[in-house]
Amino acid sequence: MFRTAVRNVLAHKARLMMTVLAVMLGVAFVSGTLIFTDSVGTAFKNRSAKSFENVAVAVRSDGPPAGSGSEVGGDEGKKDPVLTQRLLKRIGNLPGALSATGSVTGFTALADKDGKLVGEGWGSNGANYFPGPDGEDDRYTFTDGRAPKARDEIAIDSRTADRTGFRTGDTARVSTDGPVMKQRITGVFDTDDGSVGAGGSLVLFDNTTAMKVLDTGGEYDEITVRAEQGASDAALKRAVEKVVPGDTEVTTGKVLADEQAEFIAEDTKQMSQVLLYFAGIALFVGIFLIANTFTMLVAQRTKELALLRAIGATRRQVTRSVLLEALLIGLVASVSGFLLGSGVAVGMRAGVNAMGAALPDGPLVIAPTTALYALLVGVVITMLAAWLPGRRAAKIPPVAAMNSVHAAPTTRGLVVRNSIGSAITALGTAMLFMGTQGSSTGVLFGGAGLVLVGVIVLTPLLSRPVIAAAAPLLARFGVSGTLARRNAVRNPRRTAATASALMIGLTLITGMTVIATSMQTAIDKMAVDSLKSDYSVTMANFNGLNPDVRSKLDKLPEVEASSPLRTAYGEAGDTFTRMTGLDPRSAPELLNLDFTSGSFTGLGAKKALIDQDLADDLHVKVGDTVRYTFDDDKTVAVRVGGIYEGNEMFQGLYVPTSVVNPHLDKVADDQVLVKMKDGASDAAEATIVDALGKNPAISVKDKQAISDDFAQAINLLLKMLYGLLAMAILIAVLGVVNTLAMSVFERKHEIGMLRAIGLDRSRVKRMVRLEAVVISLFGAILGIGLGLFIAWAAGTSIAGTVTTYTMQIPFLEIGVFLGMAALVGVLAALWPARRAAKLNALEAIKAE
Repeated sequence: MFRTAVRNVLAHKARLMMTVLAVMLGVAFVSGTLIFTDSVGTAFKNRSAKSFENVAVAVRSDGPPAGSGSEVGGDEGKKDPVLTQRLLKRIGNLPGALSATGSVTGFTALADKDGKLVGEGWGSNGANYFPGPDGEDDRYTFTDGRAPKARDEIAIDSRTADRTGFRTGDTARVSTDGPVMKQRITGVFDTDDGSVGAGGSLVLFDNTTAMKVLDTGGEYDEITVRAEQGASDAALKRAVEKVVPGDTEVTTGKVLADEQAEFIAEDTKQMSQVLLYFAGIALFVGIFLIANTFTMLVAQRTKELALLRAIGATRRQVTRSVLLEALLIGLVASVSGFLLGSGVAVGMRAGVNAMGAALPDGPLVIAPTTALYALLVGVVITMLAAWLPGRRAAKIPPVAAMNSVHAAPTTRGLVVRNSIGSAITALGTAMLFMGTQGSSTGVLFGGAGLVLVGVIVLTPLLSRPVIAAAAPLLARFGVSGTLARRNAVRNPRRTAATASALMIGLTLITGMTVIATSMQTAIDKMAVDSLKSDYSVTMANFNGLNPDVRSKLDKLPEVEASSPLRTAYGEAGDTFTRMTGLDPRSAPELLNLDFTSGSFTGLGAKKALIDQDLADDLHVKVGDTVRYTFDDDKTVAVRVGGIYEGNEMFQGLYVPTSVVNPHLDKVADDQVLVKMKDGASDAAEATIVDALGKNPAISVKDKQAISDDFAQAINLLLKMLYGLLAMAILIAVLGVVNTLAMSVFERKHEIGMLRAIGLDRSRVKRMVRLEAVVISLFGAILGIGLGLFIAWAAGTSIAGTVTTYTMQIPFLEIGVFLGMAALVGVLAALWPARRAAKLNALEAIKAE
């Protein structure tokens, strides 16, 4: 039976090519993901280890930064500086210490030549250049110029220099947490800083300037110690521990490197899991192609298998023969996929770098386990998909098989399949409805998965009515259209397996697109409904704004009203929530809260506005008192003056700023809302920007810009998901090609007869193309319909927390999906249609 299996594989190698391709692509995705994440993780670890190779001991402060106490509440909560220059010198003079380096970092906004912030606020950093005994800081390698030495000098990283066009000698505008400074660029350097690699910027100041402008409170963030040659790190650590205060943490460089390696391993593991999830989807789609291929091969070889049974082969041997074929195919595809996976890993690295990230250089890391996983995945998936066709082949009695080349599924088999499919779909639907009523997310996802599986099982039953609905359209193509429709429903299981592969991808794509579109609309509505203000002014990195910003804006004649928003955190009763301070006088002109009772007149000294959900949790109404305990363990009692419907933008308690100020570590504004007399316009925005000194550290956004920020994040996520699902769609296309090609071979005799009675080559091509389009559109319609249903269920659950969420159907995108499905059918039919048209009529008629 083994020799028979090998001969069958060699005899049908052309027909098995698409199966090999499908498995190979899936395995390539899996092995490529593992190689990519292993390579990137190793490169990051090597870079991290290099950064710690000269660090024997590191000292960090355990407490909050110096000077972090409340500016209003006096000196309570402040602490004296710990990692001071004096301590650094003392550590540097210890026996065994070669040198000690102090490092400090903080937010630093660099403006490009157009005055815009370079990069994103979260990645805009500044640091100190701390020269060692040799006059160099080994953390940075200068490629041009020199390090900054004076207060008006800076150096910038090479990636920032490349994208801004700044060169040594240029003047740049920089801001930390104060006025804009004009600095001369003295040099350009390379760095391994992760935020720079992710698209941020790094500005270096000389050490003295950095300590002042980065608001360090007179202390370093960290002190690192380099040991003399031959000195023991452990002994040096013990010596350092004797001279530092008690509220510090002293660790060796090796411990730091190990901790960093663990963080990197965890991050790459999460990335790997996400990529493998989509690789799993691609492999799941490939199962349908493999199963379809073996089902068709078994049907075409019914007489051959029956003959084996007649000469003594048992059912088990027949099944084993089919599985041996699958094993051989799986081995070939797995090895090919594993080799291709190295190329996929290289492509992934290039793609990530093209998106703006700067992954560290390093060799490809191919672990032995990766090769093992690739081999197991390919072989197991192939054999699993071939098991049912092999089992079905073994069940056909020899005599019945001899009498009919194409044995139709039994009525009992179809009834059992439809019953199972209906039960799974019903269970999944019930779980989806439970998810919409507030059950866990797991119930919702589980229900979506069951509904998808149930519809896959029911697809043969659905194929006839859905394809029959297209009869009027196909009739316009004459005989070719009629034959295409009949061919598509001739074998519902085959059509279902082919269409299901495409359906899975479109279900996920449609569902995600609908949810993303609906979320964007919800955010737009939330911004429009909740805000009367024209602009929101924030720090670019979302740190606190200096209260002087609001004062400057209030002096503008164009400003009608403004208010700061200052947030403190704590508990109302046993419920953790936020308390936001604002100006009660201007709040009605800036906010549009939906009050269920009370109004803005209830906002005043010791009087608060509270959202409806929190009021329900606390069982309070207008006039009742709420006791709120801040994070500093101090409690304030406020009277409820109004209750409003909360949303993602506005929730919790709102009080005058005087209530929250004493409980803030540092009085600063999360944002300042501004309403202009003449509304939002380019001129109005320019007025605000100019009044704030064109400061790149400050972001001024209107309601549309706020919404666009969310839209940008959503669109980026969608593009990533589309890209990750592309492999599944490609395998689905291969499935359509494979089904048509094998169907043409199977119907060789029939096509010869059609040619003989007058169906010319062009109409034969049209028949095959229309059949492909019908199957593709059938899968697309099911996928889009199922995606809309799942998106509705998920959206209903989302609406429980995002009150402005309503389901929005993106008709344009859905039209594009249908058009792409039709195009997939046309392209997939090119080779099979050409092959069918080139068949010699007389030779085809002779074929069995």
